[in-house]
Amino acid sequence: MQDRWLSVDEICQHLGVSSDTVYRWIDRSAMPADKMGRKWKFKRDQVDAWVEAGGAAREVREEDREGEVL
Repeated sequence: MQDRWLSVDEICQHLGVSSDTVYRWIDRSAMPADKMGRKWKFKRDQVDAWVEAGGAAREVREEDREGEVL
């Protein structure tokens, strides 16, 4: 069952990040996720492609800019 939907906990384990990070990526960085009822679900191949395209890195750059003194 390679193509099954993953839970937040499973995608966190796969990526090595916290659930707070995953929820922030969904909210701010368009991380590929689908809400099923009250739960978020993920396709591993879509998330991997998003990470490889720099989706997670964009979040880091945006956070760096938020802390800049203008």
